[in-house]
Amino acid sequence: MPALNEGQTIYKVLKSVPKTIKGFSSLELLVINDGSIDNTEEESLKSGATVINHNYNKGVGNAFQTALNYSLKVNTDILVSIDSDGQFDVNQIEEMISPIIKNEADFCIGNRFSNSKPEKMPKIKYWGNRQISRIVSFVGNSKIQDASCGFRSYSRDCLLNLNLQGSFTYTHETILDLVDKGYRVAQVPVNVKYFDDRVSRVADNLFKYAVNTSLIIFKCLKDYKPLQFFLSIALFVLLISFFMGGFVLIHWFKYGTITPYKSLGIIALSFCGMSLLLTILAFVADMLNRIRNNQEKMLYLIKKDYFERD
Repeated sequence: MPALNEGQTIYKVLKSVPKTIKGFSSLELLVINDGSIDNTEEESLKSGATVINHNYNKGVGNAFQTALNYSLKVNTDILVSIDSDGQFDVNQIEEMISPIIKNEADFCIGNRFSNSKPEKMPKIKYWGNRQISRIVSFVGNSKIQDASCGFRSYSRDCLLNLNLQGSFTYTHETILDLVDKGYRVAQVPVNVKYFDDRVSRVADNLFKYAVNTSLIIFKCLKDYKPLQFFLSIALFVLLISFFMGGFVLIHWFKYGTITPYKSLGIIALSFCGMSLLLTILAFVADMLNRIRNNQEKMLYLIKKDYFERD
């Protein structure tokens, strides 16, 4: 559980988590205290949870990476992430890990929208979540119903292969990273409660949230599909060049001169050159992406050897 100033709710949530889960010899509660200034740490320790403290608020993305590294160190088989405010039903944890146990999926994400909009969820937040899910689905070539849900589960192999860059949030990047690496995803319908007086720690400012998540998705598109990304921009610039150049060319055919559109012709030629440079950049970026993929494979083997060493 990533937690920021959740002292009022976290003890109750932690104590309500099932003490045993069929098929597992042990269950550990882990709280990443992300720079809280209230009694979050004390309440978490009182419930018997392991607490890792961040000296200051580093963001949910960094909190998840801290949890990921700790989970690998203690040889975790499955990591479940869930919010610490009581929004989700902890009794659905078994449902969340069931597809992994049955080898039907490698990681699972909760779907809050299986029965349309959840009760009391603000309409603007519902609309925003749906749009982000569409973007993630497009980038990842996989139909994702709820890309922002924080209730998830990951197999150990997924944890070894996750390499994240974003500190603001991790929800979208994990999907894109794991789907790009060929891991199977299951989407589990989950119950969620929205509180009238609850202010999201991540999406308290919808504009800021939209900008930050869009930047993460934009970077993922650039990193995972560089050839399509840069070629699309090159084609767009080339079309502008053709449009402007075509206008100047038609004027020359009709009047025998490009005056007074000489500057427009020069701009069209510049755009054409820019398109060529972007095309070259696309192939260079694609080559670098192949190198990145090989480096990630090597990093996976190094991490596997490091964390599974006797």
